[in-house]
Amino acid sequence: MDHDVVIGIDPHKTSWYAAVVDGRHRLLSELRVSASRVGYRELRRLARRWPNIRWAIEGSSGLGRPLTQRLADDDIAVIDVPSKLSSRVRELATGHGRKTDQVDARSVAVAALNGSDRLHQSDEQAETLRLLSEHRDELVRRRTQVVNRLHVLLSHLIDGGAPTWLTADRAAALLGRVRRACGARATRRTLAVDLVAEVRHLNKKISTAEVRVSNALDQLEPSLLQLPGAGPVLTARIIGRAGSLARFPSADHFASYCGTAPIEVSSGDVTRHRLSRAGDRQLNHALHLIALSQIRCHEPARAYYQRKRESGKGHREALRCLKRRLATVIYRHLEADQSDKIPATNWQRGTDANN
Repeated sequence: MDHDVVIGIDPHKTSWYAAVVDGRHRLLSELRVSASRVGYRELRRLARRWPNIRWAIEGSSGLGRPLTQRLADDDIAVIDVPSKLSSRVRELATGHGRKTDQVDARSVAVAALNGSDRLHQSDEQAETLRLLSEHRDELVRRRTQVVNRLHVLLSHLIDGGAPTWLTADRAAALLGRVRRACGARATRRTLAVDLVAEVRHLNKKISTAEVRVSNALDQLEPSLLQLPGAGPVLTARIIGRAGSLARFPSADHFASYCGTAPIEVSSGDVTRHRLSRAGDRQLNHALHLIALSQIRCHEPARAYYQRKRESGKGHREALRCLKRRLATVIYRHLEADQSDKIPATNWQRGTDANN
């Protein structure tokens, strides 16, 4: 039937490959077009052959974003198919798991037919925060790389090397003690001076990026900033990575997306759970940092953590329990912000999934 027809798109930087599949997983048509306005028109002409066709794109927030945006501008809903899901469909299909554009596009369509009904949700504010936070994180990584290179050079110039926590001013002071440099030693000193200047430049760019994040949050005024341990940088990362909460039917689904929900691995009469390595690792890292901060500075969280330790859990297990509870608290804050309600700020109302 027409409503069982899906056009699956495997997006690339310069091209889009489309495969039209019906409810019986039969390939009806396929087409490769350029990633341009002309290519988009060709895809629309192809789709008009099936009046009730549905669109499914692999990674609608990644390489598929340009096409997704064009479809959204024309009021066409898009099913977002994660790359991991289409990869699993491809591996389970016949054809020895071959990876081609045709196979990938068909796998995207089959995944949409088999129940992947997660519609792409566009949230401009969340997207802005994601871009700003990722830009700031990239600058921090670059600074860390430069500081590591500076450590290596200083270890050859100064006995005992530089201290672990190295700043641009401290490195400049250490270089001021280096005298009578010649040959390779002089070259190392010159390179170290250049790296100190680069660290200072990156420090300014990081400060500018953090101001942009704060300004964006001031316009949004998220209640998540009230959560102990969630500063502007982590708040922007969480909102940016989570996006629209319409993607998550419940707080439990959000916790699973964050990778904080334990996975059941029971067998027979034995009931066990193990750590989840799935989910968005950036979100998981943000929750990890908030949990560490709350253990040190937030009494209710510290008391909860201690109760878990006293019940026989190790540090990592108790920390995972706290992260699971934090996922629910954060979900409530996000839910309140996106529904214009007053958030439930009582920390104790979090859900404990690891009792």
